[in-house]
This record gives sequence, structure tokens and C-alpha cells, in this order.
Amino acid sequence: MVLFRHIPFLRAVFIHSVTAFGGPQGHLGMMMKTFVHRRHDVTEKELIDYNAFCQLLPGASSTQTLTLIGYKRGGVPLAVLTLLIWILPACLLMGGFSFLLEYISQNALKTDVFKFIQPMTVGFLAYAASQAFRISVNNTITRVIMAVSAVATFLLFKAPWIFPALIVLGGFVTNLSSKRIPQREEPSIKIKWGNIWLFAIIFLLAGACSELARKNEWPHRRPINLFENTYRFGSLVFGGGQVLIPMMYEQFVARPQSQVLLRRNPHIIKISKDDFYTGAGMVRAIPGPVFSVGSYMGGIAMKDQGQSMQVLGCVIGSVAIFLPSALLVLFFFPIWHNMKKYATVYRALEGINATVVGIMIAATLYMTKDFPLSDWKLLAVNALVIAATWLFLRYSKLPSPVIVAACLLLGWLL
Repeated sequence: MVLFRHIPFLRAVFIHSVTAFGGPQGHLGMMMKTFVHRRHDVTEKELIDYNAFCQLLPGASSTQTLTLIGYKRGGVPLAVLTLLIWILPACLLMGGFSFLLEYISQNALKTDVFKFIQPMTVGFLAYAASQAFRISVNNTITRVIMAVSAVATFLLFKAPWIFPALIVLGGFVTNLSSKRIPQREEPSIKIKWGNIWLFAIIFLLAGACSELARKNEWPHRRPINLFENTYRFGSLVFGGGQVLIPMMYEQFVARPQSQVLLRRNPHIIKISKDDFYTGAGMVRAIPGPVFSVGSYMGGIAMKDQGQSMQVLGCVIGSVAIFLPSALLVLFFFPIWHNMKKYATVYRALEGINATVVGIMIAATLYMTKDFPLSDWKLLAVNALVIAATWLFLRYSKLPSPVIVAACLLLGWLL
């Protein structure tokens, strides 16, 4: 069976899913180490192209990037398996946590063992940025684009529009000159319209059913409302988890506090502020995609209706938050690849890739601002962890999970 030859790849995806801390920035560095340098599933240039392309789409960018690696190796079937193996551990952890929350005291949620995961993530990102710089920044215009992107991203890191805006701008700037890159041809790929139609139909049906359920006061409407809310998040979020969390807060915590809204929709989904912040913090302490917080929020939203309904809430939250990402990336990527036969797109990729390098550099610097400056000893250890992570990634064949385990052990010991 053809699938058997992909078992080593799927095993690597599973190991990545249970060791990939740090959100999409850290995930990219780990992908570079695992799927480029150790396994050679894709080249450095392909990974950078995939990441740049996924930054243009709404949804979970690291999930989409990994899905494309599976797509490149084995088409849609392997892409779907890759997606499921990647999201399953984190969704199970976050869904299970929604059940355990009432039994765990706040003192039990201390995560000192994870205290060196953040500097380790910075080290992974610095490594990915250095590798991408070597490939993508090689002339004056790409250096300028990289520098402008780094400054703009650092200053506007929390703005959801900054990533797609800079990427589009970078592609536009390198198209102002046609001298560097001549016309190239690549075979066209037949476009399959099914995914985008399915995405649009689900989006419209979910919205229509949710509104009908509210107006007609259907007795079991909460799962329908939950699916619509979560699918909408996965369809419209640019900028990853740092944008998803505030959007969920507005929907599940802030909106239900409006008396006007409560009179119009008394059965709106509500999550307490404490439960929300606990889940939003916990998702940062586990490996895997930040979007797995959808599983936790789904479980919490349904917990007052019994355990079976809470399980259903976890499933709805998991499926609805990731489904748009998968449908969008598997639809648009063949179109993107098909467009590469035009020199305009090659020239745009030059600017887009330089922009991504700038974004990675800014993210590396931005993530260090939360290090405690008052504790010089801890600050020194953090700096050593960053440097050691980069050095091990750059000059050794040490697998990423070993580095993660070492940082967890260091957090436990210190």
C-alpha cells in the first residue's frame, strides 16, 4: 500500500506535534530542522515559499505550512493525514483540560518547567531567520525590504493586517523592476474548485443555520451557534493565535456582557473571564498549534449541558477552527503554483521572501521583550538558552525534540 512508504514521515509529524512549542514562529524553526535538514522532505526555499504563501491566507499558518509539506509528498490524502496527526495531540490536551479545570487549583497550574521554552523558541526562530536570510536576501532591494519589514513588524506586531500588508507590499516593490528575473515556465496544474465551494457553502450554511436557530429558539441550538462562531474565527483570522485569542474574547466574554445583546439573544454562548484566561494561558504551555484553544473553548462553552455535550463541544471546536485553514490552503496553493509560470510572480516571491525574513527577525526581537529585566541571573540563563539552541541547530545533528526536552529539564532543575 502506498501509504506505508509515508509512515516515517507521519512519525516525524507526530514527534513534531508533541515537541513543537512556541507558536508559529517557533514551529517554523523546528520544521526547518526536521523536515528540511534532517529528513529532506522539502528544500529550504520550498519551506520559505510555503510559509510566505500561508501568511497571505487567514487561519493557522504553521498548520497550513505543515499541511503543504504533506501535500508535496503525497497529495491531498497525505496532506489530510498530516493535518490530523499535527492537530490531534494539542486538541486532546486542550479538550481534556476543559474537563479538568474545575478539579485543578490555580496553584497547580504553575508552569515553571516551561520557563525556558520561550528563550528556546527565540533560538529556533533566530535559526530559521538566519537560514532564510542566507537564501532570500542577496541584493540591495531585498535588504531594504527586509529592514523595513522588520521595523514595521516590530512596531505593529499586534496589528492583524501588518503581515499580509507587508507581504503584498514586498511583492509589489520587487515587481517595479523586470531586469533581475526573466520569464520562466512551469507546467500548469488543473484547478479543482471543490474546496473553495465547500468552504463558502459551509460558511454560508453555518451562518444561516445559526441565525435561524437563534430566531426560532431551537432547543439544541448551542452546538450550531458554537460551530458558526468557531468556523468564522478560522475563516477570518489573519495573524495567528495573537489575533485569534482577542477575537474569541470579544465573542465569548465581552459580547455576553452587553444587556442590549442579551435581550436580543438571551442564550448567547458565554465563557467566564477566569475560564477564558486560564485556557488562553495554558495553550501557550503545550506543544502544537495555538488554534487548538478552540477545543478548550468548545468544551467550556458546553460544559453546563453534561459531559457528552462537552465532548461534542470539544469536537466541534477542534473541527471548526481548523477546517477553513485546510480548505483554503488546499484550494489556493494549486492556483499559486499555477501562477508561477509568470515572471511577475517570481519577482513578487523575491520581495515576499525578503519580507518574511524581516518578519522573522522582528518576531525574534519582539519575543525577547517579555524577558524579566530585573532578574539578571535569569536574563543571563535566557540568553545562554537562546545561544545554545541556535548553536545546536546550526552546528549539530541533534533532533529538535532533544533540545525541547533539555529545556524542559533545565526549567525543572532551576
